[in-house]
Amino acid sequence: MTTAATDLRQANLIGALWMVLAMVLFAIEDALLKQAALTVSVGQVMLCFGLGGAVVFALHLLATGQRLFHPDVLSLPMRIRVVFEVLGRLFYVLAVALAPLSSATVILQATPLVVVAAAALIFGEKVGWRRWMAILIGLTGVLVILRPTGDSFTMLSVLAVLGMLGFAGRDLASRAAPGTLSTSTLGLYGFLSLATAGGLFLIWEGKPLVAPTQTDLGLLAIVICVGIFAYSSLMKAMRTGEVSAVTPFRYSRLLFGVGIGVVWFDESFDGYMAIGSGLIVLSGLFILWRGKQRPNPRRS
Repeated sequence: MTTAATDLRQANLIGALWMVLAMVLFAIEDALLKQAALTVSVGQVMLCFGLGGAVVFALHLLATGQRLFHPDVLSLPMRIRVVFEVLGRLFYVLAVALAPLSSATVILQATPLVVVAAAALIFGEKVGWRRWMAILIGLTGVLVILRPTGDSFTMLSVLAVLGMLGFAGRDLASRAAPGTLSTSTLGLYGFLSLATAGGLFLIWEGKPLVAPTQTDLGLLAIVICVGIFAYSSLMKAMRTGEVSAVTPFRYSRLLFGVGIGVVWFDESFDGYMAIGSGLIVLSGLFILWRGKQRPNPRRS
């Protein structure tokens, strides 16, 4: 094995470990947000979390000599990204707070499927019939989890779907975002979007802000720290090793999210959830594998 091959293999391993760490932290972040929402309104939780994260990224930008505002922030892709970020953050946090954490986590894993389908329709990327079939199978997995014709279906289940669609739109817009914007800049405006979502939801609820207890403040501070480390670990993972080798480890979030939901919040994980999860994960992994196997543009 050549030195270059050994270095790449090591980089892929390190990147995979960063990705798994990020998914663990995101699962913990979701659980802490759900716990905080038990005593503080969901809108206020989002507002505090968003502002806290934005302050951290703003301080990092200043410490590294970067500008807080770049003209490209006002570009069309960034404006579209902010809209989808607000929608994704709003509905997903609502899903985490009000619906079972395990189901929200599983549905979120369908985001790459929607991104691939939308990239084909919007950006004209080539997606062959095999990957279209995988997308349809994965979305069928979402329906299995939602069970829209079953007695267990509630509109709360739709919140996770709306959040997932918002994140998919954000990821698509990020592809077109100007390369002049750093990861920290995107992080700053991502957390400001979360704060905006929280503020809008507070207005819609009509609930006044309440003074959080010391326990609530401590919990929110931990959420902010975990969220920052999760985001940083994700960026580290995507910049270490090959994307095709690191990205599949995103699905480890499903294991951590479901595990926390079952153990911490005493949620159930039935056969429908297992089947739906399997369809989503296998479809996503097939799409990633198929994309890696396409050096010839005539293949699908």
